Amino acid sequence: MKIEKVALIGAGAVGAYFIWGLSEKLGEDFSVIADGERKERLEREGLTINGRRYHMHVARAEEAGIQDLILVCTKYDALGAAIEGIKKMTGKSTIILSLLNGVDSERRIAEAVGEERLLYAVMRIASTRNEAGIEFSPEETAGVFFGEKDTNKPTERVKAVEELFAAGGIRSVFVENIISDMWNKYASNISQNLPQAILGVGCGAYQDSEHVFFIASALWREVDAVAKARGISIAPEFIPFKGVEKKARYSTLQDIDAGRHTEIEMFAGEMVRMGKEAGIPVPFCEYTYHTIRAIEERNDGKFEY
Repeated sequence: MKIEKVALIGAGAVGAYFIWGLSEKLGEDFSVIADGERKERLEREGLTINGRRYHMHVARAEEAGIQDLILVCTKYDALGAAIEGIKKMTGKSTIILSLLNGVDSERRIAEAVGEERLLYAVMRIASTRNEAGIEFSPEETAGVFFGEKDTNKPTERVKAVEELFAAGGIRSVFVENIISDMWNKYASNISQNLPQAILGVGCGAYQDSEHVFFIASALWREVDAVAKARGISIAPEFIPFKGVEKKARYSTLQDIDAGRHTEIEMFAGEMVRMGKEAGIPVPFCEYTYHTIRAIEERNDGKFEY
């Protein structure tokens, strides 16, 4: 099995890693999917990654046609539109790899095109978007951690994805129990992405303040309780990210700083939904959800009385 045609949906902070690694390697067999004004802008301006301008093959989903591999890197609130594009590019042997945070995007994609198309993944990259473009360190990027949902063995399609990524300099790691790994990252995002976003502080607060650490630990325990109810095992206690600068600001705080809407629905919003489904109270997640929604409303000017 060999992957020759690849489509990327979402040319943002995560998608840029694959543009950097695969766009020149595959040429026009690597398509960045966009339409309307977004398509026109990418065709006209390209995308600046680590100080270099990349001009990619940009196409609408119906123009790109059936793909061997679809990489889904869009924002959560754009997933519905992305799924419509996925349907147009999915054939009998298409592999779909969702690189969104959270634990819900695979379910939504599977409902549209079938669970058998999916590999499950966790993306580990520290990237930032600013006026100069998108920046990340290829040397320090951990990369894509991925595997099959129902087997701990690397299948032929896993090996095909590994071969493609290796050829493009994209780091990848096969994970035997990928679902647990996804939930561990989900717990990490909820417990570390969200409190600092509310407080507006660097991630060093989790080390330097017993109060911030308490909030993070409470959020982690709520995710752990819901995971257990689903038969999923994660670390039972809060694990702070290692080796990160104290001033680092994770994605939710970056969005708030820039006045953008966040992915809170994917994080705490989904936790509230799953908690209700399981009959498990998640008060810290519920409070966090509504607090960040209120911050978004403030940034939108709702309270400029």
